Amino acid sequence: MSPVDTETHRVTCHLDQLLAARQMTLTELAERVGVTVVNLSVLKNDRARAVRFSTLTAICDALDCQPGDVFSVGPAR
Repeated sequence: MSPVDTETHRVTCHLDQLLAARQMTLTELAERVGVTVVNLSVLKNDRARAVRFSTLTAICDALDCQPGDVFSVGPAR
């Protein structure tokens, strides 16, 4: 197994902060993006293992932001 397979990822999602700054609910974002609230919740709570570029693009369009505003990578352990 590669190191990626054996350790947890260090990517953090910042949807909570972005939604708060824009006074938008997760439900409203889900409607604008065209995905379920459950899927966005998984992403928001750092439980997602992957995200489609089309979904990320739609999130960035809806929130008027860049991918780096949605995600950050924490320091290596």
